Amino acid sequence: MKKIFIALSTLALAALACSIFIGGPAYPDTLIPVSTEAVQSLQDQVKQAIADGAQTGTVTLQITESQLTSYLAFKFDSQANPLITDPQVQLRNGEMKIFGKVQQGMFNANISITMSVSIDDQGKPKIEITQADLGPLPTPQGLNDAVSAMVGEAFTGSLGPVATGFRLENITIADGAMTVVGRTK
Repeated sequence: MKKIFIALSTLALAALACSIFIGGPAYPDTLIPVSTEAVQSLQDQVKQAIADGAQTGTVTLQITESQLTSYLAFKFDSQANPLITDPQVQLRNGEMKIFGKVQQGMFNANISITMSVSIDDQGKPKIEITQADLGPLPTPQGLNDAVSAMVGEAFTGSLGPVATGFRLENITIADGAMTVVGRTK
């Protein structure tokens, strides 16, 4: 009897230690590697865009999927309890799509969030979630808001040095890149 109790207890503890995958959208077929080089390249591009903008009055910045994926991965990893892990960013057909993994208690799932990125009346980025997929569960509004804020912070953080005296004029998303054009005031 004691052996059966120990075996059942061991099984119960093992089951509690495991997480249960509840599904969600499939990740992209080709995963974008996360690298410090991609983040450094984004920072270098921002510095160059600032220097060019000081001379010409126009700031142009092209941000790649690799740069955004790496930036978000390091940003999420720096948090004590990240909302999303293993992010992947796709920039296609005028939309930004973020894939990731979420965990709540012992449940984990894949998530995809599709966003449109435009410009508001003040020449600042406007990021709106157009679709969120968390598999069989509804996507909590708090998660939508947090991801929007994080992406907005990533976007404005990368442009932070030029934010003062800078007005966006155009944002184009296509073929794995987001091109941002603005003017210094």
